[in-house]
Amino acid sequence: MQDEQQFEQLLLQYNQIKNGSEDISRMIDNEDFDNAITMLKNREKLFLNCKCIQKYLELTPVQQKELDKLVDEIRDLELKNIKKLEKGKEEVLAELKKSQKTQKIQQAYDFNTDSSGSIINIKE
Repeated sequence: MQDEQQFEQLLLQYNQIKNGSEDISRMIDNEDFDNAITMLKNREKLFLNCKCIQKYLELTPVQQKELDKLVDEIRDLELKNIKKLEKGKEEVLAELKKSQKTQKIQQAYDFNTDSSGSIINIKE
């Protein structure tokens, strides 16, 4: 009976982690990165707690299968979040690079006494 209650508690906590992953995904979509980071930090305690419960809990094959399914769902959600962040990072880097090139060109054509006669490398 005690193992069954602990297993239910474990499932509850893993479901909280799963719901948190979905919330973080929405935050990433809304570019609410500060709250997403805060939520990630707060979930660390849940992960550690789940790890401790799972370490001392003897699961039946049915329970293990149910738990593995839930963990796989969490893993998929987290990988999707990572891919979203990587895509966003690439977009920001491309925009930054474009902005830096524009700034160099503007500075090359900005004729003031400090930089007159400067040369610009157009290959950059």
